[in-house]
Amino acid sequence: MAEMATPDTNTAARGLIVMDIDSTLINEEVIDLLGEEAGVGDRVAQITERAMRGELDFREALAERVGLLAGLDESVFDRTFARVTFTPGALELVEEAHRRGWKVGVVSGGFHQVADKIVAAAGIDYCLANQLEVVDGRLTGKVISEVVTKESKVRALHEWADELGLSREKTVAMGDGANDIPMILEAGTGIAFCAKPKTRAAAPHSIDERDLMLAWPIIDGKQ
Repeated sequence: MAEMATPDTNTAARGLIVMDIDSTLINEEVIDLLGEEAGVGDRVAQITERAMRGELDFREALAERVGLLAGLDESVFDRTFARVTFTPGALELVEEAHRRGWKVGVVSGGFHQVADKIVAAAGIDYCLANQLEVVDGRLTGKVISEVVTKESKVRALHEWADELGLSREKTVAMGDGANDIPMILEAGTGIAFCAKPKTRAAAPHSIDERDLMLAWPIIDGKQ
């Protein structure tokens, strides 16, 4: 493991790390957990796997899976968050990024109702996710926000970097699915994390062990 940097007292951001949430920042796929709550876990998981491999249109796959959640009570979000576990090294990665004067963002095809709890627990600075519609305390089976796609993940990377006054070279992107490929290729340092074969093949760098702190030797080699 590379030696960790000393704290930076400069208030300006020194860099930006942007990650996917499901199967990257956390070990689970939140939509699969929600599917289990709805009694359709296997069906949802199969669709998720095919979408992450790039075999299905992401928008269509999302709509189909979300539709299967209709009728769930909104208390499902707390139950689902309670089942989430952070990937080894995830919290340490965020802590080290902040120690170095970096910012951390997450971009997710998951849902703000759970993602916001994950972000708060990890101390993450930025979050882009979908928003599920809830009416009278129950999920309707619809997404009411603009759907987070591979294109919007790239836009978020650029917007956050611009807000921080950072060049592309000072950005890092990590993810595991096919919809993460464009942002991985767009960032100054792109890393496939325990990724699907298509994503691993496309990425300039890859980590095959579930330890997010292994990103730092790669980042340090590029900065």
